[in-house]
Amino acid sequence: MAETVLVVDDDPDIRTFVDIALSLAGYETAEASDGVEALERALETNPSIIVMDVMMPRMDGFEAVRNLRADGRLSHIPVILLTAKSQTPDKVAGFDAGADDYLTKPFDPNELVARVKATLRRAEDMRTIQPLTGLPGNTAIDKEIARRVDAKGPFVVLYADLNSFKAFNDHYGFARGDDVINQGASTIVEVAREFGGPETFVGHIGGDDFVVVTSVELWEQLAKAICERFDAVAPSLYDEDDRALGYIEVKDRQGVMRKYPLVAISIGVATTELRDFHHPSEVVTVATEMKSYAKSLVAEGGSNFAADRRTED
Repeated sequence: MAETVLVVDDDPDIRTFVDIALSLAGYETAEASDGVEALERALETNPSIIVMDVMMPRMDGFEAVRNLRADGRLSHIPVILLTAKSQTPDKVAGFDAGADDYLTKPFDPNELVARVKATLRRAEDMRTIQPLTGLPGNTAIDKEIARRVDAKGPFVVLYADLNSFKAFNDHYGFARGDDVINQGASTIVEVAREFGGPETFVGHIGGDDFVVVTSVELWEQLAKAICERFDAVAPSLYDEDDRALGYIEVKDRQGVMRKYPLVAISIGVATTELRDFHHPSEVVTVATEMKSYAKSLVAEGGSNFAADRRTED
């Protein structure tokens, strides 16, 4: 299956020129005329890469890239910016916004195709995508946490998973279980888009486990909103009778029938507010410990989060 390139430019002649060059090289193409439409089309088409002009009405390329990087469903998509400007500050602004490469107009179609191929190769080396949710997977998560540790700046990792998920899977089957995972992903991504800003990364480890990397200033608002919104929608995932009861009855691993409350989210928080992390494994260990502690706080169901407040000493 051919990879799809989303071509974004307010000039229809340039879009046609780029479309032809990429189609001849074996790529599928989709089009958008400005940054606002680019974000909409990216969600619709899930392109492998975006080739985007900088100077456009409504939303320029820089702002569009920043919005892409803030959206957990789109943040993994590489972007090549096209512009008539060749000054170094404009290139720096593009890279600061999150672009992967930069091509100055006018350009040779062969160079464009070569840049697309090279950028896709680099992106493939740097990430994995979870097929169920479309979110960055383990490789991308590991690299993001390592990048934050190496930068030695403040950051926070939220490690979330679903309570009572296995019981739900056993009761309703794997297809309905996938619906729960997708609902968890949608809730986290929605909150990240609304409150997270461009510094927030969302990843899916696999199964019912998710990671959010964000700033010290934003993490608590994110964690609270994720818990509240997931709890609001969780009852709709159940059949009417079970929803009315507020629990399901399922045999545990010892074969004993038990009551399990509605699915909820537990979030463990590892933060640099009181300590520094010197290796990504330290971050993961702390976040995992706090996730287990958050689970222990919930006896009757409902989502919760717990943050590590220990100092480095």
